[in-house]
Amino acid sequence: MSIAENVKDILNKVDVAKATSAYSNQEVQVIAVTKYVDVVKAAQVVEAGIHHLAENRTDLFLEKYEALEDKNITWHFIGNLQRRKVKDVINRVDYFHALDSIKLAKEIEKRATHIIKCFLEVNISGETTKHGFSPKDIDDVLAEISQLNNVEIVGLMTMAPISADDEQLDNIFASMRQLQTEIAAKGIPNIPCTELSMGMSRDYTRAIQQGATFVRIGTAFFE
Repeated sequence: MSIAENVKDILNKVDVAKATSAYSNQEVQVIAVTKYVDVVKAAQVVEAGIHHLAENRTDLFLEKYEALEDKNITWHFIGNLQRRKVKDVINRVDYFHALDSIKLAKEIEKRATHIIKCFLEVNISGETTKHGFSPKDIDDVLAEISQLNNVEIVGLMTMAPISADDEQLDNIFASMRQLQTEIAAKGIPNIPCTELSMGMSRDYTRAIQQGATFVRIGTAFFE
């Protein structure tokens, strides 16, 4: 199918997933992950109606950011960000989805010229190959981040294991929803934590059913 047809199909599936979710009153923001495509295809997905784009590498983000600066795009950075690269991207992105260390949070604080909307990356499944905070460390993490002025934790982000079956996916996403709710209830001023960034091409519908408010979809737009 064409990119425009894929966009229509994905948005329809999002609507169906919302309708069958206990969180159907929540808005779901669809993000197109353009890391595997060139500027031309990225522009096509924008023209088809998706105005939230995500990159996971500094060089590719800067390339597309400059090439598409007239397209009214909301930019998301979703990859591991080295502290030495923070200064290059952090004031250009609208959302940063991979805050995975206190050192990185402090570097963002140092380099930011305005408040940066961040998602705490949580390794909810406990995979040794994944970045992110362990749920058991979250209270200590929140205590440190609450002292920062330019870092706002708008929500949590996770990635489910590729091998996870439907039951495992539901458990992972439901656990994230519970953790997000617990953090939001604390009422920390710069940690509203109202959002959940979870779900990709293979599992975004299940993530939405469990309360995802941001889904990061790549290959399904472009295959």
